[in-house]
This record gives sequence, C-alpha cells and structure tokens, in this order.
Amino acid sequence: CPFNGWGISDCWHDQDAGVVCGDYTQPFPPLRLVGGPTPNIGRVEVQFYGLWGTVCGNYWDIHDATVVCRQLGYNGTAIPLTNAVFGQGTGPIWMDYVGCNGSESYLDRCPFNGWGINYCGHY
Repeated sequence: CPFNGWGISDCWHDQDAGVVCGDYTQPFPPLRLVGGPTPNIGRVEVQFYGLWGTVCGNYWDIHDATVVCRQLGYNGTAIPLTNAVFGQGTGPIWMDYVGCNGSESYLDRCPFNGWGINYCGHY
C-alpha cells in the first residue's frame, strides 16, 4: 500500500492503529537452535505435538539451512552443518530427508519423509 514515507504523517496518537486477532492457530511448528555458543548457532530442533525433537542431517544443505534461519528471523548467509556438531539430541527425530528449495518461509513447508519417519538415530 502506498504511504507518505517513514515519519511523514498527518496523524495524532489518538489515531494509532490496533488490531484484534482471532484465535491463535500455530501455522508452523516452532523451531529452535540448541547447543551452540550463541542464539543463532546450534542443532536444529522442531516441536511437533508439543514435543521437541531433532532434524536428521541426511541431504541437509544450504537451502534447508536458509529456511531455518529465515523462520527464526535471521538474515544473511546460512551455513548447513551435519554430524551432530552441536551434540546429539534426545527424543524423537521428527524430520529427515528435508528438501527445501530455499524459498519456503517455514521448514515444514519443505518436502520431507513425514513426521517421525527417519533413517537416523541418536547414538
């Protein structure tokens, strides 16, 4: 939508915008990075049905890493890492053979084997 530009307005604060949203429906599973030295580095974990689990590194590449970083709100170059660089996870391995093309907004929009279907293990 067109607007006058940042800081250019003919409004007063009694005209500030607001919103009332409907019921919250989580459109994507939450992601987090665990075990890294800073919040933007770590093992990828995804929450499914309230339970945190890992993502297997089979065919994990820059396109998959880019989607994770985008979903978490990070910009810039994404570097894909595998082989449990940040330690092995526990619990279920939720995703395997993730095949993002890099344009997806959320990891679960990328093709993968299906929730909990994997050829990995925590050893």
